Amino acid sequence: MKEYAESFYKGKQWRKVRAAYLKSVHGICERCGMPATMVHHKDYITPDNINDIAVILNFENLEALCSECHNKEHHTRNTQRRYTYDANGNLILSEQEFKRACRS
Repeated sequence: MKEYAESFYKGKQWRKVRAAYLKSVHGICERCGMPATMVHHKDYITPDNINDIAVILNFENLEALCSECHNKEHHTRNTQRRYTYDANGNLILSEQEFKRACRS
């Protein structure tokens, strides 16, 4: 969990919305039909939108996923970003990954 989103995900408001959303889709993963264990934000939460109700609590931005589908979602996106190269063979990192690398 990202540090900037920790209080949101542990908050009462998110727990209520999460439970209501899972109930609205009958607890079923919206990708594979297995039991859902997570509620995923289609548009990822960022430091810029963490306080935007239309992003963080909007049912239209939520998706019920099982653990496997949730892991595939994040693994696929991260792999695509991390292993992209320019025409000269130089590794291209996303802005977020660049900042993370600089902190290390």
